[in-house]
Amino acid sequence: MPGPFQPISIGRLRVANRFMRSATFDGTADDAGGVTDASVALYRALGLGGAGLIVTGFAFISGPGQVLRGQYGVHTDGMIPGLSRLVQAAHRGEAKIALQIVHGGIKSRPGGAAALAVSGMPDVAARHREMSAAKVEAILDDFAAAAGRAREAGFDGVQFHGAHGYLMNQFLSPLYNFRSDEWGGSAAGRQRFYLEVIRRARRAVGPDYPLMVKFGVQDDLAAGLTLGEGLELAGTMVTAGIDAIEVSSGADGIRLKKNPDHERANYRPRMAAVKRAVSGIRSLEMARSLMESGDADMVSMCRSFIRESGVVARWQTGDAARSPCIDCDKCTQGIARGVLPLECGEERRLREAAEVASGPLRPKE
Repeated sequence: MPGPFQPISIGRLRVANRFMRSATFDGTADDAGGVTDASVALYRALGLGGAGLIVTGFAFISGPGQVLRGQYGVHTDGMIPGLSRLVQAAHRGEAKIALQIVHGGIKSRPGGAAALAVSGMPDVAARHREMSAAKVEAILDDFAAAAGRAREAGFDGVQFHGAHGYLMNQFLSPLYNFRSDEWGGSAAGRQRFYLEVIRRARRAVGPDYPLMVKFGVQDDLAAGLTLGEGLELAGTMVTAGIDAIEVSSGADGIRLKKNPDHERANYRPRMAAVKRAVSGIRSLEMARSLMESGDADMVSMCRSFIRESGVVARWQTGDAARSPCIDCDKCTQGIARGVLPLECGEERRLREAAEVASGPLRPKE
């Protein structure tokens, strides 16, 4: 079985090793969604950090699909020069880089307008309106155009965000999709949006450009998407033109209980069935286990890179100590409080404690 430091091909793309930095919102974009100097510095560090593949934080494909302040945009051609800077920064190391693209659907925050939803949901307090069939078609074209811009900017591939309750996942999940037209009404109808995104994007970027998806293969709530249906769609997506699948949770997925003394691959049972990717890795031993068992072809990590951007490079030197990430969740808690850009909350706590301990500077007498 291949080891974690052996190369792998994703379509025509040759990746130096089997570590992937999973897409991570970093909050460094400007108010228009443009790349900033802070964005470039982050991806330069990640590019030199040893991961074979970096996936960016999610970029919105249209203004009404934006989810968070500080999020990258790929909704206009004017975004291409800035996004190219991210590519150049990541390529300073051996890393390849893919752009993750998304529409937030009912989770979007489109200024004062109502969010576009797959279906009307009376129990959801946020203002929203069910999108028409014509609007569905327009958003599909937005996905294809965004994929084309990613290729023009120089990205080595595109990843669609089809997890965590965003628009693609909303079409698939019976928790969100109550439509009775061709975009709902049955499992095949709910799956259609994913397949159309892939097909239109494939036409936009050509037959050899790598297309990937972060896929919520199962909802973790009653009456949600079943694993069986998710696996069925996974196979159909490959036939439609997807080159790699990163396994994640579906609509409003569970928060798995964290225990820093007992590492586990959060989606290993599902990942073993889909056999493409996994998240929640903290040690080289776990990565090797996944490779040797055949459960995964690559491993993806998120928070480990927030705490230590060069963790994979360190492992390659022979220092196999696990990531210093302790799963305290302070990074995401900071984002929830509007603390931007993203940083390790434990490092912030230690820094602030050191500043308090040092006390105010006093003038010399």
